[in-house]
Amino acid sequence: MSYVEIPGAKVPIRMWTDPAAVEGSALQQLRNVATLPWIKGLAVMPDVHYGKGATVGSVIAMKGAVCPAAVGVDIGCGMSAVKTSLTANDLPGDLSRLRSRIEQVIPVGRGMHDDPVDPGRLHGFGTAGWEDFWGRFDGVAEAVKFRQERAGKQIGTLGGGNHFVEVCTDTTGSVWLMLHSGSRNIGKELAEHHIGVAQKLPHNQGLVDRDLAVFVADTPQMAAYRHDLYWAQEYAKYNRSIMMALLKDVIRKEFKKAKPVFEPEISAHHNYVAEERYDGMDLLVTRKGAIRAGSGEYGIIPGSMGTGSYIVKGLGNDKSFNSASHGAGRRMSRNAAKRRYSTKDLEEQTRGVECRKDSGVVDEIPGAYKPIEQVIDQQRDLVEVVAKLKQVVCVKG
Repeated sequence: MSYVEIPGAKVPIRMWTDPAAVEGSALQQLRNVATLPWIKGLAVMPDVHYGKGATVGSVIAMKGAVCPAAVGVDIGCGMSAVKTSLTANDLPGDLSRLRSRIEQVIPVGRGMHDDPVDPGRLHGFGTAGWEDFWGRFDGVAEAVKFRQERAGKQIGTLGGGNHFVEVCTDTTGSVWLMLHSGSRNIGKELAEHHIGVAQKLPHNQGLVDRDLAVFVADTPQMAAYRHDLYWAQEYAKYNRSIMMALLKDVIRKEFKKAKPVFEPEISAHHNYVAEERYDGMDLLVTRKGAIRAGSGEYGIIPGSMGTGSYIVKGLGNDKSFNSASHGAGRRMSRNAAKRRYSTKDLEEQTRGVECRKDSGVVDEIPGAYKPIEQVIDQQRDLVEVVAKLKQVVCVKG
C-alpha cells in the first residue's frame, strides 16, 4: 500500500497502515505530536502502537528541536545480522547445546560481564575509535557518571524484553546470525535524566503532553543532550558489534569442521536521531521504532520469536523520510499478553524453535505481535525484501 494521509494540527499525518486499525490512544499520540510548534513532518509505520509520549513506529521530523521521550529510553536500540557460509544441513538435530553455549558467552536480562570485554581480543573486531569513544564519557551528564563501571561491564550484553540473539535460516537454507539490543542501562539513565531536564524548561509548559517536552537549537540543554544522545547511540552500536563478535566465536567453535565464513554485518538503529535534509531544510529526524531505508540501504525488520524476520533494502521514499518499520509491532500490551496466553500457548506458537518456553517470556509470545507478513506488505513502497529468515534458536533475557 501507499500511505494514507489524515489531518494534523501543524502537519498532515502520513500513515502506512489503515488508521481504523490503530488503537485510539496511539492515534491521539500522533495528533499530539502534530501540534508541536517545531514539527515539519510525521510519518507512521505499519507497526505503529502506543508508546511513551510518542508512538512506537513513528518518524518525527522537526526543525531545530528534538524530543528526548520520542527517541525513547533505549537510545540507539537496533538490529544486527550476518549471513554465514553454513547451511541448514550443518546444524545438529538438537540445538539445545548451541543455545546453551550462546547464553554462557552473552549475558542476558540484567546480567553483565564480570570484567569489561577487551575488544582487542575479539576475532576481527576493529578497535579504532574505542579509546576516543570512552574518552567522550567524560562529557556526559554529571548525574550519570557514576554508572561508568557498570556501562563498561554491560557492553556486549543482551538485556531483556524484546531483545534477542537468534540463529536463523533463510529460504535458500543459508544460516544467519541476528541480534536485537540497545544502550542497556546507561542509555536508559541518560534518557531519563534529559527527559526530566526538558520537562522543566519554560518553552515546554504549554504542551498537550509533558512527555513531548523538547530541547531547542542553540541552547546549552540541547548541546548537552545531543552529546549524550550520540554517545549512547554509539554505545548501542558497539554493544551489538561486540555481541556479534562473541556470537561468531561460538559458531566457529561449535562448527569447527565446517570452517564458517561470515559476510559483512548489516546493522540498523531503530530508536535514534539523525540530521537529514528534506525540502531544502536541515531537519532533526527522530525514528522511534523505525529504521532508515534510504535507496539501496540494507535494513532488518524482525518478527516475533516464533515467526520470522526480513532483510530488506530501502527504496528511498522521501514521503516517509526514507524510513521503514522496525519490526512487527505489538498488538497488545505485555500485561494483556500475560493475561491472555499461557506457557502452553507459548510452546505451541514457538514449536520448532529452540528457546525459552517459560512464564517469564509469555509477554513475548508471537500472538502478542502483529503478523509480520502483513507489516511487510504495507510498506512495499518503502523497502524491497532481500531475504526471509526463520529462527531455529532464539535466546532471550
